[in-house]
Amino acid sequence: MTSIGGSEMVDWNLAVATAQRLTRPGPEVSRDEARAIVAELRGHAQESEAHVRAYTRMYGDVDAPPHGTPVLIVDRAGWVKANVAGFREVLKPLLVKMQARRPGGPGGVVLGTVGGKVTGVEVGMLLSFLSSRVLGQYETFAPPTRELPAGPVKPGPGESRAGRLLLVAPNIVQVERELDVDPHDFRLWVCLHEETHRTQFSAVPWLRDHIEGEIQSFLGETDLDASTVIERVRQAVQSFTGGNAGRDPEAGEPADAPDDGRSLVDLVQTPTQREILARLTGVMSLLEGHADYVMDGVGPDVVPSVAEIREKFSRRRASGAGRLDQALRRLLGLDAKLRQYRDGERFVRAVVDEVGMDGFNKVWTSPNTLPTKAEIGKPAEWVARVHRRTEN
Repeated sequence: MTSIGGSEMVDWNLAVATAQRLTRPGPEVSRDEARAIVAELRGHAQESEAHVRAYTRMYGDVDAPPHGTPVLIVDRAGWVKANVAGFREVLKPLLVKMQARRPGGPGGVVLGTVGGKVTGVEVGMLLSFLSSRVLGQYETFAPPTRELPAGPVKPGPGESRAGRLLLVAPNIVQVERELDVDPHDFRLWVCLHEETHRTQFSAVPWLRDHIEGEIQSFLGETDLDASTVIERVRQAVQSFTGGNAGRDPEAGEPADAPDDGRSLVDLVQTPTQREILARLTGVMSLLEGHADYVMDGVGPDVVPSVAEIREKFSRRRASGAGRLDQALRRLLGLDAKLRQYRDGERFVRAVVDEVGMDGFNKVWTSPNTLPTKAEIGKPAEWVARVHRRTEN
């Protein structure tokens, strides 16, 4: 974000530097092994496109060039840089709004400078935590850079740019070793999931703009100054470290201590934001569940050990890596992310079982045919609404 009044609300450069300083490089591999892993992931990503499109019957624009969005094999530091660029772009309107409300004069500039550095460190710490856990990601919003190119600009209002597919090689290698599964099968299985996300956005041209519009509406409803946001964050952190995350019934702490199960995002919502978030939750559950459904559906034909991989991966996904990890996951709302995978996959499976793949694909017709948060849990209601059916 361009500096306003001599400082930024978030020191993004410091966020990157902090995350890179705290982030471990990942499992040890030789230079030859690294080259082979990168080459294999690139090959699997290309192979996955045909598998996913044939299985989902989502072909999109037949005149579009193949592989219109780049596949980038990155390390953890590269993932951090890419996500800072994405955050910076998406949060720009909110930060400009908050910057304008900062007190004027030298005191305001000092507050902004100090606050920007503090927030930069906090953002860097969170990105460091996440950078060792993400296997892959389809980025829809980040602008291109020399190191991290994006897809071509799409003509039309706003000239939106196609995204890019990131595969985080160190994390993929680490997880395949932890699970003790066939590395070649696991790498292809991961690519099937991420390629499904690329197919969703490339075959459904309105999806990116719809999600971005919902995010901007959510941020536009935020009517808080910087000091209030900082205080809300501090309260949220204290509620977990002093209450929920740190509570230990065996140590005599009361079982009825405050525990509303809310994440950091939940604690800064207005009623309108909750409505928007409910819609976004429905969309994200659909996208994540669809990707899980497809990777397992394609899997038996191309990934011989898919059943073993799914069983071990699901156990790992649900367990977390200890008390601190579970507390951070909850604080960041990542437990909700896990529910999105599970509930979304159940929705997709139920709908496909009822109306077939072509019937399910009506979900991509327009924003009006996307499932609501309630319909994710009750697929029959979506079928009744979209297919104009009634319950017998």
